[in-house]
Amino acid sequence: MRFSQHVRRAAVAGAAALAVCAGGQPALAVVGASATRQTPSFNGSVYAIAYRGDTVYVGGSFTRMTIEGRTVTRNRLAAFSGRTGELLDWAPSADDTVRALAVVPGYVYAGGDFDEVDGADRDKLAKIDAGSGDVEEFAHSVDGGVRALATGNGRLYAGGTIQDVDGDARSNLAAFALASGDLDDDWTPATDGMVNALAVRGNRVYLGGSFHRADGETSARRLTAVNGSDGELDRGFRASAPALVHALATDSSGVYAAIGGAGGRAMAFSASGRTRWTRVFDGDAQAIAVLDGVTYVGGHFDRACADGDEADNGECDDESVSRVKLAAVNRNGSLSSWAPQANGVAGVRALAVDPDRGTVAAGGDFTTIGGRAQRRFASFG
Repeated sequence: MRFSQHVRRAAVAGAAALAVCAGGQPALAVVGASATRQTPSFNGSVYAIAYRGDTVYVGGSFTRMTIEGRTVTRNRLAAFSGRTGELLDWAPSADDTVRALAVVPGYVYAGGDFDEVDGADRDKLAKIDAGSGDVEEFAHSVDGGVRALATGNGRLYAGGTIQDVDGDARSNLAAFALASGDLDDDWTPATDGMVNALAVRGNRVYLGGSFHRADGETSARRLTAVNGSDGELDRGFRASAPALVHALATDSSGVYAAIGGAGGRAMAFSASGRTRWTRVFDGDAQAIAVLDGVTYVGGHFDRACADGDEADNGECDDESVSRVKLAAVNRNGSLSSWAPQANGVAGVRALAVDPDRGTVAAGGDFTTIGGRAQRRFASFG
């Protein structure tokens, strides 16, 4: 159980510093519910956030960014200091929406709907120098869209509505060698529907989306796992997701899913796929992240059922509580009192955590947090 000094100081302002869980042990502290002020605002949606040391990278549909009273052009990609909030010169320009980011030493990978980055042909995928912003040689022809990226096992994994890459057939998934940039001809798992989310833990790659079959098996509906090296279906993980999976996160305890449907859900699963807990909301859960045992959930919900999964189509059997676009769940599955209260219809689209500083970042379409102006990006901690 690791408490960072930053998290200890921040567990105030609407968040229970410690909660007692069913076994009598204290739950881990959540971050503060008040957004920090040294963060930028954006004139369009934020779909993706990634940390690299002190740097925060952001992708979306925005074309301008305002920070410290200064407005600058940032075409769907931007970076700033997570420690000071200082604007960075990193400013590659994408010609359409960036929906996913992944960071490796020295580089940032971007995926989305774009055809060009800084004038160079980059079809839905780009590799960008993490310091200079220069577009690297990594270039592939992708038929379809990229909705998710993850790295591990020497590979960049991509998910979405991918039909082929460089003329080679793919079924919503593809992988590339990080060392050479080449398409991996051996990693070819297939789904019959869109892949919205990827998460890597060891040699296992978790997949989430709208699919009903993975590699032809109907038992792998909307959430499954494949081998990170050969792409074979991992039959040691059998989970049941009741509706479309929007986002995934993972830690040593298992995997966490943000789920849509008639009444959104956040669910936690063990490494074997057993359901550990479920929290029900009155709208889609669209983003999820885990920090120090606490699960953070974002979406376009306004209320959460107070009693776990006691609900029918989003209608709570018992009482509900206000959780506008953001919520947190303790390790034992109990709902935390953390309630920053964002606004908007679409609400929160992305969550990311910085474990070194104990912070949680949210991106989306909101324009206020707790009634204060906070346009489309917020950081807690």
